[in-house]
Amino acid sequence: MAGQDRSRRCARGVAVAAMLALVVPVAVASPVGPVSASGASVNAAVVWDGYAQTAIWDVAGQQPAQVAGRSFAMVSGAVYDAVNAIAGTPYQPYLVAPRAWGFESTDAAVGAAAHRVLQALFPEQQQRLQAQYELWLAGIADGRAKRGGIAVGEQAAAAMIAARQDDGAFGDQMWSVGTEPGEWRPTPPAFANSGAWFAYMKPFLIPNPAMFRTQGPPALSSRAYARDLNEIQRVGSATSTTRTADQTDAARWWHDRKSPNWEIKRQLATSQRLSVLQTARMFAMDDITATDAAVACNNDREHFSFWRPVTAVQLADTDGNPRTQADPNWTPLLVTPAQPDYPSGNTCGTSARMAAYRLFFGTDRIPFSADSVDTGTTRHFRSFSQATAEVIEARIWGGIHFRTADVNGAELGQAVADYIAQHHFQPHR
Repeated sequence: MAGQDRSRRCARGVAVAAMLALVVPVAVASPVGPVSASGASVNAAVVWDGYAQTAIWDVAGQQPAQVAGRSFAMVSGAVYDAVNAIAGTPYQPYLVAPRAWGFESTDAAVGAAAHRVLQALFPEQQQRLQAQYELWLAGIADGRAKRGGIAVGEQAAAAMIAARQDDGAFGDQMWSVGTEPGEWRPTPPAFANSGAWFAYMKPFLIPNPAMFRTQGPPALSSRAYARDLNEIQRVGSATSTTRTADQTDAARWWHDRKSPNWEIKRQLATSQRLSVLQTARMFAMDDITATDAAVACNNDREHFSFWRPVTAVQLADTDGNPRTQADPNWTPLLVTPAQPDYPSGNTCGTSARMAAYRLFFGTDRIPFSADSVDTGTTRHFRSFSQATAEVIEARIWGGIHFRTADVNGAELGQAVADYIAQHHFQPHR
């Protein structure tokens, strides 16, 4: 029996290696440690999260952050429900707990759940995804356990796909456009208006996005607003002489549309040696929390519809605040996204993720790092709170968000994470 087990692990390593070589043509951050024919174990949840990133980002054409977030949350939620069911449902399911007896193959369930959701999201990738899935299954011994795992994964995926039908994704809503001081209007260079549908999309877990409503941006006539504007005018300019090289790198690193957060979650699962169940639970908490934080954040944006720094600085002579000074030629370091300023979407999402990690691991102090394709650099963090603190500053250094938008966005993300951790994914008593 031991010899047969080693042979099966060997065959599995060959199959996974073949998948990595044949069906992931675009380079992504390695989701696991070395996978070889020597019998090295693989974490199925980590592997399939990497495959999800390939489908969501590399092949689908680099989707906007909110679109990618919804896709990741659907995959992670389905995988979690499948793995949790096979483990005997030790935690609250996200949607369902398919009937399982415990003998089912967890690896087969992970592959089936992720594959089915990805096929529903990206039907144009069906051939590539099917080939990837078949290679994955080829590394799992045929039999009742494999068939049972596939059935559990399929059921979890079907529940997820049904739950997200008509959830408001990809609607035709537009951000409210104003002309008065403080009101948002499209910004250069594209003067685009996009992504407003996310303010109206059905959340995954929070009952109502408005329950996380923030206090709003400071009044234009206030000292707080003047401090925000003068700060970003100084350090967020494309030609700033006070911003350091490291601050410039941080601004660009956190602005990378291929989010470093995707690499971070897989790195944490590997470095902390999480089991497949632990990984699936952590990924589901992370992705769903971040996506619901984004829904609440964009709902807040539409509510306040506050102008971006590039507009505010150029039109500061209209804000009625004697402490500000207009610069019609001012431009930010980064290209301003096509949504209102307040609150900052990146700080909402990153804060939500980092808070979810703190709650999952029960500690703030776990070191991690990630790379950026945009900058070609790696940034290192000693704790989750350090990452949140840096992204708050980075959006100011980039010239695209006022400090108040960043700080309040981080508070919103924390609040969403706290709510979800208190009400969902808890151990069954």
